Amino acid sequence: MQELIQYLFSGITNGAVYAVIALGFSMLYSSTGLINFAHGEFVMVGALTLISLSKGLNLPLPVAFAGSVAITAAAGLLLERLAIRNVRKPHPIVLVIITVGASILVRGIAMLCWGKDSLNCPPYSNHAPIDVAGATLLPQSIWILALTLLVVIGLHVFHKRFLTGRAMLATAISRKAAGVVGIPTDIMVLLAFAMSAAMGGIGGALIAPISMSSFDMGMTLGLKGFCAAMIGGLGSSWGAIFGGLLLGVLEALGVGFLSSGLKDASAFVLLLLILYFRPTGLMGKATVQRF
Repeated sequence: MQELIQYLFSGITNGAVYAVIALGFSMLYSSTGLINFAHGEFVMVGALTLISLSKGLNLPLPVAFAGSVAITAAAGLLLERLAIRNVRKPHPIVLVIITVGASILVRGIAMLCWGKDSLNCPPYSNHAPIDVAGATLLPQSIWILALTLLVVIGLHVFHKRFLTGRAMLATAISRKAAGVVGIPTDIMVLLAFAMSAAMGGIGGALIAPISMSSFDMGMTLGLKGFCAAMIGGLGSSWGAIFGGLLLGVLEALGVGFLSSGLKDASAFVLLLLILYFRPTGLMGKATVQRF
């Protein structure tokens, strides 16, 4: 029982990070229909920027956290303005290839800036671990869960209570109709890129204290975030949260009770099962196409 609780703590902690990353995928897809395969690199930028600001410049942790998220959001703005918006024929395959190329470029720049060595970040607080039924709950896990909850609540309030959030939802439903009623759809798309990248930055800032960070960490985390988004239902915010938590828990249980070699494979096995039995995801809605 102690081992089970410990694995659940670990799984929920990692799952919360996957959920935040998956939110970035779902948010951008629901607004633009684009799957950004450079999203994992935004996670990497968020983690390494947090380390540089907190350890390199000795900034207070809240300032470093906000700065890393802001810098990552700015990277998302640059991607949209310099690479996506200027495409003459925005075919989905062309846009996907552009995001793949952008991920390679960002990874190369990160290698030049931070080097190839793995870096670490101090925990958010120095409180002693908490004993729960013989299992150990780290304070960093509580920080991750609390900040994830704040992100989810903040996004919900933004989309339901603020005019800009409602305009983003209208653009996601029908970009043409939103433009007809006067909503600046180009700005909404730009904001969607920035917020999606910010979700990646938050995910990187959350995972930095519990994992070593390096220039090549984004690929694995991006794929797991994408798997979580697909499991829950791509385009569904609540599906992204559910998919991330489910993936984290199943991953931890597979490592604990079966084999550590299943840590990365379990995500893709679960994704294949979901795509085979329910392609729209566990919480996604089936689309109806009329001819």
